[in-house]
Amino acid sequence: MIPSYVRPFLWSYDISQLDLSRDKKRIITNVLNLGSSEATKWLFGTYTHNDIKNAVIDPSPGEWSKKSLNFWGIVLGVKPGLINKRTLK
Repeated sequence: MIPSYVRPFLWSYDISQLDLSRDKKRIITNVLNLGSSEATKWLFGTYTHNDIKNAVIDPSPGEWSKKSLNFWGIVLGVKPGLINKRTLK
């Protein structure tokens, strides 16, 4: 179940069709890119540290802002895999 305070960061998706396991990379990406502190706290309580790190290490092309990806790479102590202008917003 995705809480109401996380839903605004997944605005372009049908929440009823999202699956926490199947769509974890999408959910992690959107919350880390756009989410509030409350949504981010939920994310870290819902997914493993490795799940979150893997979404940053192997970012979906065109889905991340450069600043967000760099920030979360530093916070998580990982090097994002796609650091070039063609793949980042």
